[in-house]
Amino acid sequence: MAAKMWIVKIGGNIIDHSEGLSRFLEHFANLRGNKILVHGGGKIATRTAADLGIEAVLVEGRRITDEAMLRVVTMVYAGLTNKQLVAGLQARGCNAIGLSGADGNTIKAERRPVKEIDYGFVGDLWPGSVDADAIATLVAGGFTPVFSAITHDGRGQLLNTNADTIASALAVALSAKYDTSLVYCFEKRGVLRNIQDDNSVIPEIRAAEFEQLKMSGVIADGMVPKLHNAFQAIARGVSEVCIGHADELCLLRQQQFGTRMIR
Repeated sequence: MAAKMWIVKIGGNIIDHSEGLSRFLEHFANLRGNKILVHGGGKIATRTAADLGIEAVLVEGRRITDEAMLRVVTMVYAGLTNKQLVAGLQARGCNAIGLSGADGNTIKAERRPVKEIDYGFVGDLWPGSVDADAIATLVAGGFTPVFSAITHDGRGQLLNTNADTIASALAVALSAKYDTSLVYCFEKRGVLRNIQDDNSVIPEIRAAEFEQLKMSGVIADGMVPKLHNAFQAIARGVSEVCIGHADELCLLRQQQFGTRMIR
């Protein structure tokens, strides 16, 4: 039987909240078994850019990454935020190692082609982007990788890549070696049947139910692409995808954490 692997992605709103982040790091450090943490840090990047006189430009929630913004997100994601998370995990007895996709050639991307919008130095992934062997070697050596949202193209160019996408790509690639669960931690308790009621968490969703919930409008807006990507990951080998509140990560092994998407 394959060993267990947890791929946990933490949202920027949690990173930005010191008490919530401290609780999350405690829960993550105590999560037994093989694990990988993936993070962004968009709000901190936006504030840092403003401090430097650089305006953040977003189109439909997606960041335009020109040369100046690439310098900022690299400093914030792969530098400040990544090392703060690594240091926080080390303080809790978790032997974390901070990485960008360029480190160890672990995640390669291609610059997004210009169509209606030029997103700048934004990297898109493909099925062979992740070097699962290199990551498995780190894990076997007792390290817990902490990936920032910075990748590279193999030709010297760093790229800004969506952290949700990185987490999904890692989970799919590593599912060939491990029994892999993908976990998205954010500020809601899961997928809610009633967006006004935080206690209306839907505990489990299968693919057919997802289509029904979408058609009825229960699942809408930003949750639609998140769940679409979740079921794509499951179709490509990931055991399950869970979405829930960072404060409740400790409930993961009891299968009481947020909403589970399963085959």
